[in-house]
Amino acid sequence: MRARAAWLPHPWMSLLLLVIWLLLNDSLAPGQILLGTALGLLIPLFSKRFWPETAQVKQPLLALRLVARVIYDIVIANFVVSRLVLGPSDAVKPTFVRVPLDVQGDFAITALLSVISLTPGTVSAELDAEHRYVLVHALSEEDPESLIRQIKTRYEAPIKEMLAC
Repeated sequence: MRARAAWLPHPWMSLLLLVIWLLLNDSLAPGQILLGTALGLLIPLFSKRFWPETAQVKQPLLALRLVARVIYDIVIANFVVSRLVLGPSDAVKPTFVRVPLDVQGDFAITALLSVISLTPGTVSAELDAEHRYVLVHALSEEDPESLIRQIKTRYEAPIKEMLAC
C-alpha cells in the first residue's frame, strides 16, 4: 500500500484531473487521454508536499450528494445575483456575517470556505486565528441568521459527516 501512495498520493485527485482535462479539451483522442493521465499522475505527485493532511472521505455517496447540492446552489445563485445586479440598486443589501465553525482540520475548513466562495453572492472573507469563526460577505441578505443556518446545514454538516471531523 505504501508503494502506491508514493507514486499515486491522491488517486481521486488524479482521476478528477484526467476527467477535467478531457472535458476541457472536448476530446477522447488517445493523445489527450495520455496527456491527461500524465497530468493526473504528475500534478498530485509534485504537489503532495503542500498537502498537510490526507482527507479520508468516510461516506462517498454523501460527497456526491454534496457536490450535486453545491452545483444546484451555484446555478440558482447565479440567477439570484443576476437579478440583483440588473435590478434596482436598493435591492442589494450587502452584509458581513460571522459563522461559527463546527468542522475541524485544515482540509474540512478549506472545503467549507471554498464552497461558500464558489456560490455566487457569498464569499468567505476571513478565518479567525483559532479557526472558530469565518467572516462571510453576502451580496444581499435580509436575515443574517438564516444565512448562518443555511451554511451550517447545507454545507458544513455534510462536510463534517463526510470527513468525520
